Amino acid sequence: MAGLSGRSAVAIHALAMLANRRGGSLTSAEIAESLDSNPVLVRRVLGRLRDADLVWSTEGRSGGWSLARTPRDITLYDAYAAVEDGQVFSRHAHPPSVACEIGRDIGDLLDVEFRSAERALEEQLGRTTIAGLLERILASGNEPRRH
Repeated sequence: MAGLSGRSAVAIHALAMLANRRGGSLTSAEIAESLDSNPVLVRRVLGRLRDADLVWSTEGRSGGWSLARTPRDITLYDAYAAVEDGQVFSRHAHPPSVACEIGRDIGDLLDVEFRSAERALEEQLGRTTIAGLLERILASGNEPRRH
């Protein structure tokens, strides 16, 4: 199974931070500090979010990253789709033997099952907005520090 990379979690974390900033901007270093991560990794993820029109960046001393849409107009699926490559489940790297009674049909059957599971993931992530997630984060009693 290919699985998800950590990019989705980084992207969603960054979007929630930017939403919490309420119109202000944050530097990739500030976001990386919250993630306890490397600013280069964060900039790569932010670049993918920018390419998907979810964030924008401003150059200069007072520059940084900010949301390109309102938090209620960005879903977790938007973040996932912007940063993840390909399918969640890996398919056979090489076609199985058609001479085998299992190998002959398993690929097509797994494709149906895997695609169904991937659609369920997409639908679930599409139900939650960054605004809704941030609301739950702030209500959890572990209110994040304002940067």
